[in-house]
Amino acid sequence: MLRFRRRGFTLIELLVVIAIIAILIGLLLPAVQKIREAANRMKCSNNLKQQGLGLHNYHDVNGFLPKGNTPYAGNVAPYEGSWSWMAQILPYIERDNEYKQARTFATSGGSNYYSWYNPMCSLKQPMFTCPSDTRGQLMYPGPANGIADQALTTYLGNAGTVSAPSNTANGVLFIDSKVHLTHITDGTSNTILVGERPPNSNVEFGWWLAAYGYDGMGNGDCVMTSNDLAIANYFITNYSASPNLPCDGTAAQKIGLVPGKPLVGCDAAHYWSFHTGGAQFLMGDGSVRFMSYSNNGILPALSTRAGGEVVATN
Repeated sequence: MLRFRRRGFTLIELLVVIAIIAILIGLLLPAVQKIREAANRMKCSNNLKQQGLGLHNYHDVNGFLPKGNTPYAGNVAPYEGSWSWMAQILPYIERDNEYKQARTFATSGGSNYYSWYNPMCSLKQPMFTCPSDTRGQLMYPGPANGIADQALTTYLGNAGTVSAPSNTANGVLFIDSKVHLTHITDGTSNTILVGERPPNSNVEFGWWLAAYGYDGMGNGDCVMTSNDLAIANYFITNYSASPNLPCDGTAAQKIGLVPGKPLVGCDAAHYWSFHTGGAQFLMGDGSVRFMSYSNNGILPALSTRAGGEVVATN
């Protein structure tokens, strides 16, 4: 009777198989990452479009776009000091109950007029966070600092070229603004409403509801400028030490639309995103446009509502 001896894989054969599998994984991984990024970019675009609908719905009802940031006035009704444009459009993006709860707390007396105590500050809003940020929806640990937890946003309104009071600001969403669409004479398709800027890892800026900003005008929190050295110098001076990394550029290199990193504190001073090669922007007509970093030079022109510039994006 014949007997056949079973023969196993040799060590060389196993190594060859492992090498082939490793090559296949190496080829497949970039494709998977590209698919994931494409999906994230689409979701981010949808977030911006929903914000655009909320902003336009607000405009239709009130006759003007919401204030980019409400002035902080202390114990003065209606107790919405430093409320962001995101807080104001809640009823227009099917978040009416959250808005009512925020207003109820704000008007209930005591010290509740301080926006940072409002429990709605801790409510994470997926619409206000880009899914390409793998850190997820970040939260500032408020209770340890005597306030409510502060949920953060990835999207900041266009305050214009520089931080300025309402009578001279040239953007669309700025301190105490009430801009009508007809005021955007540069054309709504050529004027930014909202752009991307992920919060830094220190989570001290990017608060979506109670957004005082670095200057009391919401800048760096809920609105952003495109050509202001003051905000860049502020973050370079105050956020270049641990736990932040030192700033890797000059103030002139930290404004507009340039690449950034979450651990670099001064990158809170400009637009950037986790998308490859640029960031997404909501325009005044409700469209969403991806702009590469090569468009940095024309960003100031896209930030003014009535500057009379002629621009073309790459």
